[in-house]
Amino acid sequence: MRTIYIRRKETLNFLPKEVRAGAKISIGSIYVGRQPLRGVEGEESHKLLAQILDVPPGHEKWPKEEKNFWSSMSVKIPFEGKELNIAVDEDGNPENVMDYLTYKWCLKHRQVAESEEVMKADGQKRFYIYDPQKDLLKRNVEVKLKKEADKEFIKISADMDKMRRLLRVLSKGARPETLTDMEIENQLYSIKSEKPAMFLKMSTDKNLDVRAELEEMIELSVLRTIGNQIIYADETIGENITDAIVYFNNKKNSGQVNAMRAQLKEIK
Repeated sequence: MRTIYIRRKETLNFLPKEVRAGAKISIGSIYVGRQPLRGVEGEESHKLLAQILDVPPGHEKWPKEEKNFWSSMSVKIPFEGKELNIAVDEDGNPENVMDYLTYKWCLKHRQVAESEEVMKADGQKRFYIYDPQKDLLKRNVEVKLKKEADKEFIKISADMDKMRRLLRVLSKGARPETLTDMEIENQLYSIKSEKPAMFLKMSTDKNLDVRAELEEMIELSVLRTIGNQIIYADETIGENITDAIVYFNNKKNSGQVNAMRAQLKEIK
């Protein structure tokens, strides 16, 4: 069994909770052009609706019966949500055909969102699909990400110079050269805890040194920015930080890069 739930938006009004809970709210059939919204079509429709309709595919009444099925589709969504079994076997056959058809139909319905977050962001959505398995997988991905970030934090803790470069990249204006080792560690730990994906991405970036150097040059006005562009004197060395890294790594630009580094050293 593979269970998902169709849940409805909680409406906050003056009615008591028990009254709101008992309210009958349904997802009704809608039309797309001149045809009712169909959850499945073609061969899949023939395969599944043949188990529900009184006539087989190919029968002269099939088109009418199929259209009637979808045009009369309606699903009541109780306060606690509508439970649907969407499990299929190894051949793709649903354990519960009607539940599966309802799910496929809801996936396409304009009033149904794929998640609660999407529903909250779209005022036209009144229902959403809650998938416990999907939620479990999502949380597991987050756990694994945090574990990897923890490992990387422990690894780089032995290299305080790298910690300082990393903080410069992750926290604009942090000025790591003015902070103690303990302050550096504390700030990076907070960033790692709040933004593990960003921490992991930057801490494993092969261009971290160059990226940090560019950030310092911008901070001390060796380089200037206009929008995303990075400029040295009157020359644009990159449309963005990524382009500037490519510029720094290109040996053809070593003379200009060395001039920037000499200027940075003089300012420091």
